[in-house]
Amino acid sequence: MELKNPRNSIDVLQGGKRSLALNLKQPKAIDVVRSLCRGSDVLIEPFRPGVMEKFGLGPTVLLKDNPRLIYARLTGFGQTGTHAVRAGHDLNYVALSGVLSMLGRKTNKPTAPINLVADFAGGGLMCAFGILAAIVERHRSGKGQIIDHAMVEGAAYVGSWLFRSQTLPIWGNPRGENIIDGGAHFYDTYETKDGKFLSVGAIENKFYRLLLEGLGLDPDLSQLDDDEERRKLFETTFKTKTRDEWMEIFGEKDACVFPVLTPDEVESYQHNRERDVFVDYQRKEDEVLVPTPAPKLSRTPARSGVTVKERGELEMAEEILGEIGVERQELVRLYEEGVLLLSNKPKM
Repeated sequence: MELKNPRNSIDVLQGGKRSLALNLKQPKAIDVVRSLCRGSDVLIEPFRPGVMEKFGLGPTVLLKDNPRLIYARLTGFGQTGTHAVRAGHDLNYVALSGVLSMLGRKTNKPTAPINLVADFAGGGLMCAFGILAAIVERHRSGKGQIIDHAMVEGAAYVGSWLFRSQTLPIWGNPRGENIIDGGAHFYDTYETKDGKFLSVGAIENKFYRLLLEGLGLDPDLSQLDDDEERRKLFETTFKTKTRDEWMEIFGEKDACVFPVLTPDEVESYQHNRERDVFVDYQRKEDEVLVPTPAPKLSRTPARSGVTVKERGELEMAEEILGEIGVERQELVRLYEEGVLLLSNKPKM
């Protein structure tokens, strides 16, 4: 169960989930949450430290009600520490993790990777990983536990390889001067004649030789003094053909050259279609393209929430509250008392 407002207009990941909006300032709402948690496996809460305790829904209370409950606390800075009660966003968390300082070209300031590193990878996915680990442990002990997950720590942990590989030949230089961060001409993106882009990742010699062959360049570039000269040669060469023309050349070559696909191209790309990487579905007037769940499980494969018929908030409220014995009459009373938040008054 996740405590959040299901009617938040920016929550585009709500598909396939059940939602119940409660006014936690009402004592009866607290009773409802406690009743739901008695039969739940996991509670995820995103508030600042101390908020759930003020509501009377802290882990001490809920784990006493249900000793098998996994109580996951997902915040930016964690439950303790100097910044625990402060506000922040993905950019701030990645900055404190040390990862942001490694991202970006050497001639530019550090570049934020949208909000993937902290919010989703270091935040949501690492928290989910912790939940699964706690469930596995519960299978042995029969006991639940508290997960204190901070996005700063999650972002840092996702970047473990970046920290541990500093002494390797491909790393260890300032930002933008390493092999895999844009500092090498054979590991970069290049614009083509039609204004599109190709990704080039020919790190190993065998791939690099095939890359030069496909570009029609001298296999010995030793006559060029430095990497920047080779990069300029690549830039000039790639702009002589369109992206599709280059892919005709590199389509069957193991030179680690692939197109940089835009969102409106990914679903029609042959490999993606063969693997069903994306799902099309109609939401109101818009056609939306979303990734299918990954990884693929052989026996119990997941399906995208967008393929599940959307239910109304009243229907979901009846279903969820019905699991703790709340009948329609009591549901209406909870709405009238301001405990249950719905767009329209339910009928008796």
